[in-house]
Amino acid sequence: MSEENSFRPYGTEDASFQAAGGEEGIRKLVDAFYQAMDSLPEAKRIREMHDPDLTVSADKLTRFLCGWLGGPKLFREKYGPISIPQAHAHLDIGIAERDAWMRCMEEALKTQPYAEDFKAYLMKQLLFPAERCRTRD
Repeated sequence: MSEENSFRPYGTEDASFQAAGGEEGIRKLVDAFYQAMDSLPEAKRIREMHDPDLTVSADKLTRFLCGWLGGPKLFREKYGPISIPQAHAHLDIGIAERDAWMRCMEEALKTQPYAEDFKAYLMKQLLFPAERCRTRD
């Protein structure tokens, strides 16, 4: 565990939100995530599921991650309550698409100044919402 987070384990209160650099750090992660989605060949299919302009998608993911990581519930404030399965029900998301999403996040995390243990923790935890997006397989 990183020194700055030595008193509260990730997943406790806002420890993960703080480890990610707060809203600004999460926004940087999301920007890197969508850059990876634009550049990785294995992400072509999931990129096509998004609008050409990623502004709204990036805002929604940033706001979701802020609350999900224990920070302010910014998604709810702007968009209302979220149901991950319902929000993705119209999309054809299987194991390959889930894995491509995770691959984009893995690539984005490489560019962030997070502690290595937090990166590993985040990848493990993100599998849960990524799995809830699946609509098939």
